[in-house]
Amino acid sequence: VQLQACGGGLVQAGGSLRLSCAASGRTFSTYVMGWFRQAPGKEREFVAAINWSSGTISYTDGVKGRFTISRDSAKNTVYLQMNSLKPEDTADYYCATKSGYRSRDYRDYPYWGQGTQVTVSS
Repeated sequence: VQLQACGGGLVQAGGSLRLSCAASGRTFSTYVMGWFRQAPGKEREFVAAINWSSGTISYTDGVKGRFTISRDSAKNTVYLQMNSLKPEDTADYYCATKSGYRSRDYRDYPYWGQGTQVTVSS
């Protein structure tokens, strides 16, 4: 499984970014795709996850109403639309995938893309 994430950048507080994660190498119909982030000196934390087949979604509380995770099955791509960005959203963002149930624990995900950096200035 290969995951390729992109879309990070520098944005002012209140702005928006859309992250993309293109997946290849396996059929993902039974998989979960997740987004995580890691700020300097902090542990990697869960942001959002989506069941590839059912579309069921989970968010961490701090991004509800601001971030939207979605998938395009035809493109094997998962997106994270981030609106109303705050300086505390600054982090390296990673996409990851696993089979089976959705999980908020990054240790449950065996496959990872490279990080894409998001910096939100105040």
